[in-house]
Amino acid sequence: MSIEQILVLAIVQGLTEFLPVSSSGHLILIPALTGWKDQGVVTDVMVHVGSLFAVLVYFWRDVLNLAHGARDVAGGRVTQDSRMFTYIALATIPALVFGAVLKFSGVSGSIRGAEIVAFGAIFFGLLMYVADVVGPRIKRMEDITLGPAMIIGLAQAVALIPGTSRSGITMTAARFMGFERGEAARFSFLLGIPAISAAGLFTALEAWQAGGGVPVDALWAAFFTFFAALAAIALLMAVVRRTSFLVFVIYRIALGLLLLAMLYDWFPGVLPSLAG
Repeated sequence: MSIEQILVLAIVQGLTEFLPVSSSGHLILIPALTGWKDQGVVTDVMVHVGSLFAVLVYFWRDVLNLAHGARDVAGGRVTQDSRMFTYIALATIPALVFGAVLKFSGVSGSIRGAEIVAFGAIFFGLLMYVADVVGPRIKRMEDITLGPAMIIGLAQAVALIPGTSRSGITMTAARFMGFERGEAARFSFLLGIPAISAAGLFTALEAWQAGGGVPVDALWAAFFTFFAALAAIALLMAVVRRTSFLVFVIYRIALGLLLLAMLYDWFPGVLPSLAG
């Protein structure tokens, strides 16, 4: 990949991973809109790993508490940290199982398309709006129990469909259950740590077994993604504590309609076509 493509991928991934607008959807759109060769699943996963390190740095106190929770679980002690660690571990299972099904069934490659992204952006954007309007704002992350954690975990599994947005669908689920916007975002980010770690590890092992390894340009993309993601997290956490998700909903619907217009040539000669 050229340096321009690496930088664009890094900036897009870093910003959209933590905004509820679907990072995977945008990564699919980049080659469709620019004419660049599709960067492939390995690069997609590596830029997600760059985002992962940004989460670890920004939420280092929560990560440290989870580490304490793992120690408490190993020692048979029941604490607030051990409960949170257990909830996140169990809530990660649906995404791992669904991801394995998509991978080994061969379906994962067939759903990487702009049409899927378009309909996902619109549908899950509208669902986010409903959740943000009807969901009360009375719960904090410390109030979470196993049931709500598993529901959010199931929502994370749905995010493997491009256009859904992992952060968007998990925050939507949390808002439906009454969690404050900032707390919904906080749990969403922490829940993503084991899932993204597993995807990165699996991809690295797969590349090693194939005798290749992770391409250098994918590693550079992950490096630049880290800095973009760190800035995006700080921005999003400041925004969600002060306003609603409406701006993201409008963006998702506009994006979905634009993609459909390009896919079905609603405005020939005005917009580039994605048909075929």
